[in-house]
Amino acid sequence: VALGLYFPRKEYLENVYIDEPAGTPLLRIHALRDSREEVAHFHLCHNLIVPRARPQENNWFQIREETGLLYLSKSLDREDFNMLSVGNWMPLSKVMLYVFLSSHPFQEKECDSATRTTVFLSLINATAPACSSLTARQLCFTEMDLSFHIKENKPPGTFHQLRLPSVHHLCQNLSISYKLLAGEGVPFRYNENTTSVRVTQRLDREERERYELIAKCTVREGLREMQVEVPFLVNVLDEDDSPPFLPNGTDTADAVVEFNRKEGTVLSTLTVYDADTTPIYPIESSRKKYTGTIITDDPWISETFRVEHIFDEIHFSPNGSQVRGTRHEY
Repeated sequence: VALGLYFPRKEYLENVYIDEPAGTPLLRIHALRDSREEVAHFHLCHNLIVPRARPQENNWFQIREETGLLYLSKSLDREDFNMLSVGNWMPLSKVMLYVFLSSHPFQEKECDSATRTTVFLSLINATAPACSSLTARQLCFTEMDLSFHIKENKPPGTFHQLRLPSVHHLCQNLSISYKLLAGEGVPFRYNENTTSVRVTQRLDREERERYELIAKCTVREGLREMQVEVPFLVNVLDEDDSPPFLPNGTDTADAVVEFNRKEGTVLSTLTVYDADTTPIYPIESSRKKYTGTIITDDPWISETFRVEHIFDEIHFSPNGSQVRGTRHEY
């Protein structure tokens, strides 16, 4: 089943300062495809969500439908800040926006059913700080972890841009460059010109479930140079695409029944491995996936014997990396 476009991050985070001019880019949102033909369209559908208050009409933020660039469509002044912070005396107020995704140009009514991600905007009761006062960490990365979810068996595509659009826009006299440090043969490519990172091939969760890379950033201002490194993590999301398998290919087990066996005596066991899934909660949904049945026409056998099903998480190690799976015992 084609599930369509999806977001590689569940949420995004950015700061907005008072009096930043309209047109200031805030952050870039990416989408990955389910099939090669799809083209991503981004849209802000609903109002601003303000904690502990009624939603407010969104007069300040807009997104470019084709590129996913979120920007200020109107400068946020002190009066706006007071309205959106709802009498909040704190110097910072958080609001939320939902970005929706579709494979064709948006119709407003589609918003409720479409795929969405959440953008948290920290509204700061101050003008943007001077670039020279920011640390390398603030100039290079947001406060969020660089952690992504990519579905297995999907087409390649760009899923992140390391450069922060707001910093790039405000701090043009600084030189900020990035590198993605990764082992040999890792299926990700960094483009120095655009600072974007793409997955270069279809991934297979049964081969590798997690990639741990490092994003390195260098800031140069005159003769001064600062460097900062942060983890860059990619988790591969599972698709149910591998059949269960039996150790040694054995799909039958002999059971010898002697007289005077106590109730609960285990007569025989059969083990089935599934590299594809891990135990799902609630437990009943895992139990329903595979059932053990005694095939017999004899009512006495049906009344006297039963198959019990226990399962637990195990680890497989293809290519030396750990992949979770499930062992089912009957």
